[in-house]
Amino acid sequence: MTVPVERIKEWSLPALLRVSRRVYGSAIRDALAETGYDDVPRNGIFVIGAIARTGAPLSEIIDQLGVSKQAAGQLVDALVIRGYLERSIDPDDRRRLRVTLTARGAAAATVIRSAVERVDSAVAARVGGEYMAHTRATLASLITGAPPDA
Repeated sequence: MTVPVERIKEWSLPALLRVSRRVYGSAIRDALAETGYDDVPRNGIFVIGAIARTGAPLSEIIDQLGVSKQAAGQLVDALVIRGYLERSIDPDDRRRLRVTLTARGAAAATVIRSAVERVDSAVAARVGGEYMAHTRATLASLITGAPPDA
């Protein structure tokens, strides 16, 4: 991006978040393409990464995406068809389906995590770890509505 830093400092927080998200997205997409995972749908990156990092239920992950049930279903279908996710019956509740990463999904998750870590490291090298921690605390407070140390 070629905008002078002084102008960027005047941007609203939503504008900063939107553009910084693009930086991460580009790094992730480039890394996925370089390693043969160029067919991951846009929101699929979030789903694959969240399952790998947290193991959270798919319903919780989809809720964080903020998409309709129909869009979520289409996304999961695409990830299953492309070999990133696998559906199976939940052994604890046979009425439920469980969605897990396949070996291909786990490999893509590793690429995603590495791309995020490269961006994080580059930013931390420029601003320092303390600023990175403050940024995380600020964003966590924005998301949860709680003070950073709560």
